[in-house]
Amino acid sequence: MMPWAVRWYVNRTLDQSPIYQGKIGDVELHLWRGAYSIRDVRLVKMTGNVPVPLFAAPRVEFALQWDALMHGRLVGRVLMEQPELNFVDAPSEAESQTGAGGPWFKILRDLSPFKINRAEVHDGSVHFRTYATAEPVDVYLSHLDATVDNLTNIRDETTPLLTTVTATALVMDQAKLEYKMRLDPFSYRPTFHMTTRLLGLDVTKINNMAMAYGAFDFKRGWFNLVVEVDAKEGQLAGYVKPLFRNLKMFSLKQDIKEDNVLQFFWQAILGVTTSVLKNQPRDQFGTLIPFRGDATAPNTDILATIGNVLRNAFIRAYLPRLQNSGLDAEGLQFEPPSLDAPISEGDQP
Repeated sequence: MMPWAVRWYVNRTLDQSPIYQGKIGDVELHLWRGAYSIRDVRLVKMTGNVPVPLFAAPRVEFALQWDALMHGRLVGRVLMEQPELNFVDAPSEAESQTGAGGPWFKILRDLSPFKINRAEVHDGSVHFRTYATAEPVDVYLSHLDATVDNLTNIRDETTPLLTTVTATALVMDQAKLEYKMRLDPFSYRPTFHMTTRLLGLDVTKINNMAMAYGAFDFKRGWFNLVVEVDAKEGQLAGYVKPLFRNLKMFSLKQDIKEDNVLQFFWQAILGVTTSVLKNQPRDQFGTLIPFRGDATAPNTDILATIGNVLRNAFIRAYLPRLQNSGLDAEGLQFEPPSLDAPISEGDQP
């Protein structure tokens, strides 16, 4: 009767949110290795008409972390296989889906018989969707592999940045994303070092989102992004570096066919602006956006952002590399950039 009892407990635990309902399949017990797994987990929003679940996974496992016993700690790990996370933007709150306000960490703690020290995601995906536009938008990460380790400091480290987070994924099944972070899980206010980098996204793959939220589309181009953040007791300092290569946003032959005159002129303005401000030798448009301030409301330096656009255009093109060597010292450096060289004709979309 134990699988039946565990399944009843899991169902009751998943229903702690008044907005989302939990549904599961079979429960399997693995007593010989101190674990149990849940099949076909789904968290579905009950208000509005949201066609996709907030979370779904064919298998989630909670288990004893055996290597932690060598450090004298009885802690657990959670493994999610092929999980899918769906965020939905909609005109009304009832039909949108963000997961905000749900007791998700409490649910995880209640589901694990041990204090969770490690979390793993294998081959997951994250989607941003909207169904309220002329064409549905689906911008996503796929083949997501992520690890969160040492949440409870089983190794008794003295450094304030105890926990490591690493993740790799593909954006739109095509561009490589890397994410690395070290953080202090015991700090009252956010304290962490974070770096992320996206390389070589074909911008035509996100035309539905660009049209829905910006009333423009891309004719061709590649997108690189570097983000670096340092937070100490809730005070942030960092930058965002968006870079577009071989970018084309306006085509007289294609855009003149549009019925919307305002959209035609808007595309023309964007096309002319990016052409004038791009770095001609590297055929690159980009900038570096610095920010700092409290984590709840960081401030962006607008003048520095504009100056960096001009620097990229007329002085020296930015590269998709980390700017802050201080974070490199924390072991957060990426592999050498693979897109520093000019894009050849054969690589163009």
